[in-house]
Amino acid sequence: MKQLSILLAIAAFMCTPAMAQTAELSTDVAADAQVWIESPGDGQVVSSPVAIVFGSKNVSISPAGIEQSNSGHHHLMIDMDELPAMNMPLPGSAQLIHFGKGQSSTSLSLEPGVHSLQLVLGNHIHVPHTRPVLSEKITIVVK
Repeated sequence: MKQLSILLAIAAFMCTPAMAQTAELSTDVAADAQVWIESPGDGQVVSSPVAIVFGSKNVSISPAGIEQSNSGHHHLMIDMDELPAMNMPLPGSAQLIHFGKGQSSTSLSLEPGVHSLQLVLGNHIHVPHTRPVLSEKITIVVK
């Protein structure tokens, strides 16, 4: 029983964020890589469903699971006050949507009100790059 406890403690330690950093889950990306939300524009009043178009520059957009240098795929953060951990796979949720097929646009049903939108690029295993590539956070109003 004592040996099992020791093994469980070692396993728990190995799964800490500090150990994940040493496992080098992040990958490099071009120093001038950029992502942004092309539309809607910051402050724009829109109707639901909201058509959202993503832009990118100096980085390839590729599907998740395909390891390729200087590439990644979009993750859209909706109404997130804090950024997720930048050294771990991004957790998919209603507030953090993965576009793992390499999509560069979407249509979302959003409740009426003010919403914030921001993109973060993830690598082939959904981890932000060593230098995270984030868009500016924009605000839209859904009527």
